[in-house]
Amino acid sequence: MTEESSTVDVLVVGTGASGMATAITAASQGLKVLVVEKEAQYGGTTARSGGWLWVPGTHLATEQGINEAPGAAKRYLKHEATTHFDEARVDAFLENGPKAIDFFTRKTCVQFNMPAVFPDYHAEAVGGQMGGRSMVTRPFNGRELGPRIKQLAPPLPELTVFGMMLASGPEIKHFMRAFKSVESFAFVTKRLSKHLLDVLLHGRGMTLTNGNALAGRLAKAAMDLEIPVWLSSPVKELVVEAGGVVGALIQHEGKTVRVNASRGVVLACGGFPHDVARRKQLFPHAPSGKEHYSPSPESNTGDGLRLAEAVGGQVDGSIPHAAAWVPASVTIRANGGKGVMPHFIDRAKPGVIAVAPNGKRFTNEGNSYHDFVQEMVVACQGEPEVAAWLLCDHKALRDYGLGCIGPAPMPIGRHLKSGYLKRGATVAELAKNIGIQPVTLEATVREFNRSARTGEDPAFGKGSKAYNRYQGDALVTPNPCVAPLEMAPFYAIKLVVGDIGTFAGLVTDEKTRVLDAARQPIKGLYAVGNDAASVMGGNYPGAGITLGPALTFGYVAGRQLAMAAPGAA
Repeated sequence: MTEESSTVDVLVVGTGASGMATAITAASQGLKVLVVEKEAQYGGTTARSGGWLWVPGTHLATEQGINEAPGAAKRYLKHEATTHFDEARVDAFLENGPKAIDFFTRKTCVQFNMPAVFPDYHAEAVGGQMGGRSMVTRPFNGRELGPRIKQLAPPLPELTVFGMMLASGPEIKHFMRAFKSVESFAFVTKRLSKHLLDVLLHGRGMTLTNGNALAGRLAKAAMDLEIPVWLSSPVKELVVEAGGVVGALIQHEGKTVRVNASRGVVLACGGFPHDVARRKQLFPHAPSGKEHYSPSPESNTGDGLRLAEAVGGQVDGSIPHAAAWVPASVTIRANGGKGVMPHFIDRAKPGVIAVAPNGKRFTNEGNSYHDFVQEMVVACQGEPEVAAWLLCDHKALRDYGLGCIGPAPMPIGRHLKSGYLKRGATVAELAKNIGIQPVTLEATVREFNRSARTGEDPAFGKGSKAYNRYQGDALVTPNPCVAPLEMAPFYAIKLVVGDIGTFAGLVTDEKTRVLDAARQPIKGLYAVGNDAASVMGGNYPGAGITLGPALTFGYVAGRQLAMAAPGAA
């Protein structure tokens, strides 16, 4: 029984980047907005992310003298999306992306840094670029959130050092070189000291970086516009009247509240990475739905998709890849709980290779995480599970770390004890410890080393692509991604299939309206972020292709709602 009711112009469901971008844009247009979140903390997957956004043609690029050739980005996305190229939505993204970045950077506290060089993942493809499309959220002082800092979801523990999330780029390099450079040692000492002082005074670090900075900045922008955010308030069902969505029933503070939304309801619930039933349906590598490991918040269980389906919305299950794949390792945290570590950059480092269960290499380890998993799935056909092993020697482990294990002097004993990290005095011993035929693994390493000593990888071309080299070690020549595995002992970590967000989502149009089976807009219902089918067509063109469209289509939705007449959204 509904006990209370409330009326707003716009109801947004979810506090990740797409939902907050929608709310901020709509509120800036004078609309009354309410944001609801089923978790006790805000930020969603965004708070755990790298905080990168892929948006071509922004003023951040032109200010660095990076000017794209007309139509290049569209040609690149057409190449990437192949059979799922949606021209109308791609055009909307490319047209509104720069406008969204202009709005947020000039009208709110949401700010970004764009490195001069961060290549697209397939920079060599038609329309690809060496830089100017991927930007990262600028670090943010959590003190600006006041008491609400306590409600900000924390970063993924596996991506932190002493609970501190490192800013992408130079900061990570300083930490990797802390005991090789006086400058880096001083930087790391200062950064750690500041962080530990914040923890003592505030219970957490106050220098927010990457996705935590983006979630924090969006929260501050919402606070500046006095947008209410209800936490611990799940949506139970959408309210349909006169052939359209007019609001929702929300569980809030022990009561069922009917929230009437005169302009529309926007679903931004984060997709379905923890919906076992839908994973079983859409993830070929997970026949029971359980053979999958996601570092996304466990609350991302496909609520938005189910809410929309109940009123006629459709999920695009034909998208070539239902999620943004990432190789992951399952670790045991210090408190005894399990964690999922996404492997973004360690695979590209020199002295690191990956092998399938048969002990043979199967791909260029420096390729993007999405591409790597696709090759891993192919290599494991006929095997009991889709898995691989990431191998390195002692030098590589101490220089770069591997998975959850940081470079020297970070200890490795706990990970050896838990079994997360496997070790062998020889390659043959390591092979026995990970269940691979020693003779096969020895041959694989021997063959790789033969060419690696001169920086070559004739088998798979590791280091041959711009993105490979960007993630390698620039101090290693002639190939920043290739070095032999020679210094004993040798180590391995088991890789399984994970994701950093789902791609299969609700069918929407270029205005973010949810479409029914006849591809007609459902009056009053919108979807953004991972609740909408990816505009990338199931591929992963570059760093930030989830958050870039999330912010952009949030902006599109907010403006669309502002233009819609009440009751006619």
